[in-house]
Amino acid sequence: MNPHSDSLTPAGDGRNTLRMERRLAHPPAKVWSAITDPAHLGQWFPSEVAVELRPGGAITFTMPGVTGIAMTGTVTDAEEPRLFAFTWGEDHLRWEIAPDGDGSLLTLVHTFGDRFGGASFASGWHLCLTALSQLLDGAPTAVPRDTGELHEAYVEQFDLGQGAVEDTPDGPRIRFERQLVRPAEAVWAALSSGDEPVEGAPAPAGFTSREAPAGPVTEVRAPSVLAYRRGPEGTVRWELGRGTGHGARLVLVQTGPPGADADAALRAWHDRIEHLAARLLES
Repeated sequence: MNPHSDSLTPAGDGRNTLRMERRLAHPPAKVWSAITDPAHLGQWFPSEVAVELRPGGAITFTMPGVTGIAMTGTVTDAEEPRLFAFTWGEDHLRWEIAPDGDGSLLTLVHTFGDRFGGASFASGWHLCLTALSQLLDGAPTAVPRDTGELHEAYVEQFDLGQGAVEDTPDGPRIRFERQLVRPAEAVWAALSSGDEPVEGAPAPAGFTSREAPAGPVTEVRAPSVLAYRRGPEGTVRWELGRGTGHGARLVLVQTGPPGADADAALRAWHDRIEHLAARLLES
């Protein structure tokens, strides 16, 4: 299996398409059974599944060990043994099976809205597809969980660590959104390094960059929000919210000051956030 063949591309209307191809050393009929039979799905898919295997049929997803909570979807395609597709909440998953020599080529096309969750989806599906391959081979389906390295490799591969710049009347607005691999409490601890921020005092160094030195903290709600002034006309705001399974979702915004070098600020924050991400891998 070669994750480097995986891709994440815009699908229009604010949605994104994750495409993953895997060659499997088994005929399409056997792969079809493994991706549609609930007894087989339960051994590699991320949830337990009940399905009416027909277009328009209901499909229900239940997380193992969780009772009383289930997500539902609708089967959109069921063409044995080549195509199985369905909705899962607001997402759409399409599984295509094509003959490939004495085996099969399985293609997963996952369409979803949260672009910055793409690395989480890709790393999760990579592990699921590894387990599927092992199931087909008759081997145990247990695979080591991702401790963050696979997720971060997909962040780099899909170029999900970049920020954006918008011109505003108050100066450039620089925004980064980044899925992290540890919970908010761990991220906050890495940023503060024991120097807990206090409103009115200078922001701890971990929350600053070389282009945005420490100013007085204007808001602090550990472990989710820190904001400080960057000079008399600029602001920096860190938010750590709910992510896509791996950890916290970081949103960082610097606004102003007027005349600031936006490119330099963008590079400085990129370096700061990537240093943080690398440090979190070590924790």
